[in-house]
Amino acid sequence: MTSDLRNRLLLLLVLPLLALALVGIWLDYRSADEAAERHDLRLLRLLPALADSVLAPPIHDREPPLLLLAPPVEDFLRQNAGYAAYSVRDTSGRLLLGEAWVHAAVPTTQAPEFHSMEYGGVTYRVAVQRGRTGAGELVVALADGSDPRQQWAQQLLLRVLLPNLVLVAAAGLAIHWAVRRAFKPLVELADAVERRSPRDLSPIDEAASPAEVRPLVHSLNRLFALVNAQAEGQRRFVADAAHQLRTPLAGLQAQVEAWAMMARASVPAPLSLNLDKKQPLAQEGRAPGAIVLGVDQIEKLRNATRRTSQLAHQLLALSRADARSVDAQPSQRVDLKDLCETLLETFLDAATGKGLDLGLDVQPVHVSGHGWLLRELLSNLVDNAIKYTPAGGVVTIRCGVRRNAMGPTRVFLQVEDDGPGVPEDERGRVMQRFYRVPGTVGEGTGLGLAIADEIARVHHALLILGSGAQGRGLVVTVVFAPEPPAVVGA
Repeated sequence: MTSDLRNRLLLLLVLPLLALALVGIWLDYRSADEAAERHDLRLLRLLPALADSVLAPPIHDREPPLLLLAPPVEDFLRQNAGYAAYSVRDTSGRLLLGEAWVHAAVPTTQAPEFHSMEYGGVTYRVAVQRGRTGAGELVVALADGSDPRQQWAQQLLLRVLLPNLVLVAAAGLAIHWAVRRAFKPLVELADAVERRSPRDLSPIDEAASPAEVRPLVHSLNRLFALVNAQAEGQRRFVADAAHQLRTPLAGLQAQVEAWAMMARASVPAPLSLNLDKKQPLAQEGRAPGAIVLGVDQIEKLRNATRRTSQLAHQLLALSRADARSVDAQPSQRVDLKDLCETLLETFLDAATGKGLDLGLDVQPVHVSGHGWLLRELLSNLVDNAIKYTPAGGVVTIRCGVRRNAMGPTRVFLQVEDDGPGVPEDERGRVMQRFYRVPGTVGEGTGLGLAIADEIARVHHALLILGSGAQGRGLVVTVVFAPEPPAVVGA
C-alpha cells in the first residue's frame, strides 16, 4: 500500500518535471530558430555586397572576373574563418570564383534562396541569389557554418537532452528521498500493525500517527474495540456455559457411577430406573413405568457422561487460556520438576488400570509463567498419551534443559508415548480445535492439543510434534523461550 502511494506520488512529481524539460527544449529550439533567422537576414544583406564585389568581366575567357570583396563580406569571411565561404558561378552553373563545394541549383528568378548542406562534418546554411554584377548576370552564394539552428541540432544530445535528463534524474532522486522520509511514519504504522499478534487488539496510539492518517487510525481503533468486545462476549459465553455445565455434569457423573456399581453387583439381572422416584430399583421391586437398564447401557451412559464432563472442562480451560485473559495475571516461578511429579501421581491410577508403564525423567528446572495453565497443558498431553496408547505401552513425562552450542539454552517439557502416533502430514491440523485424525479409535474431543498449543503460545513457547523412538508413537515437546519467560534453576 505505502509502496504504491510512494510510486504514484513519485510518478506524479516526475512527470511534470519531464513536461517542463520538454518545454525547455522547445523554448531552446525556438531561441535557436530566432537566432538562425537573424543569421539568414545577415546573409541576405551580404548577398548584394558580394554581387557588387564582382567588378568586371574577365579579359580572357579562361580567366575569372575581377573581384574586390566589399568590406562587409570581407569582415564576415574573416570573423567566421573556417566556417564561411562563397562562390560565384555563371548562369550555367560553372564556377568562376570561390569554393567549389559552395553550390546549389541555379535559381530561375532573382529572389534569394536558402539551402542547408553538409561539408567536412559541418552543416552550412547557404544563401543563393541570381542577379546583375559588374561582369553580367551571375549567381552568387554565401555559406555560413555558424547557424545556431544547425548547431542546436548537432549538439542536441550533449547540450540540451543530457543536462535536462540529469536534472530530471537528480530531481527524481531528491523527490524519492523526500517522499520516503515523508512516508516513514506511515510505513512504521503499517509495520506495527503487520507485526501484531491476531490476539492483540489494543488501540494504536493516534498521537504518534501522522495527522493525515489519524482518521484511518481512529477507524482501526474503533474496529479493534468492536472485535475485542465481540470476542470478549464469546469468551464469557463459553466460560459461563462451561462453568454452569460442570456442576450438573459432575452430579450426573456421580449418579451414573453409582448406577454402574449397582449394575455390576446385580449382574446378570438388569437394573430398573423409576422415573417417578428417580432412584434405581432392583429387578424384584420394579415399579410400573420403570426403565430397565442393562450393564452395557449403564457403561455407555457412564462413558457419554465422562466425555461430556471432559468437554465442558476443556472448553472452560480453552477460554481461560486466552492470551488476553492471562495477560492481566502476574507471572510466577513454576517448578516443572514438581509439576511433572504431581501429574505422575494424578494419572498413575489411570495408567495402571490400562496396563501402561507411566514413567518420569525430570531435571530441576523452572520457568516464569502461570502454574495452573502449565498444569492444564501437561495434563492434556498426559491424558492424550494414556488415552491413545494401547495396553502394555509406555508413557514418559520429561522436563529438562536443551543445550545448543550455536544458540541459547532452553527449558523443555515433553510427553512421549509408543502409541499409534500422528502422521506427519496431519501434525499441523491436529492443533486445530475439534479436529481428530480420521480413523482414530478411542474417545476424544479434538481439544487437548489445541488447548496445549494455546497455553504454549501464552508462555511464548513452541509446541512441537515428533515421532517417538524407532519412529513409533508421538513425542510432544514444549520448548520455552530463553528469556523471558524461561529461567533455569536448581
